[in-house]
Amino acid sequence: MAKKEDFRVLTLDEQIQKREELVTKLRKHRFSSVMGKVENPMEGRMLRRSIARLNTLIHEKKRASV
Repeated sequence: MAKKEDFRVLTLDEQIQKREELVTKLRKHRFSSVMGKVENPMEGRMLRRSIARLNTLIHEKKRASV
């Protein structure tokens, strides 16, 4: 699981791209869980939290630039 400090060093565009990657990964994880093929059931929680961290950082950067 990535920490906030890991995401902080990324630029705003990189953070947005990383968020989109994680959202896609979360969609695939949810589909797999419905099909019953999940290797790590806690991965969904970790993905949601990482996405939330990125959303917070993106919002902070956008707000600081205004």
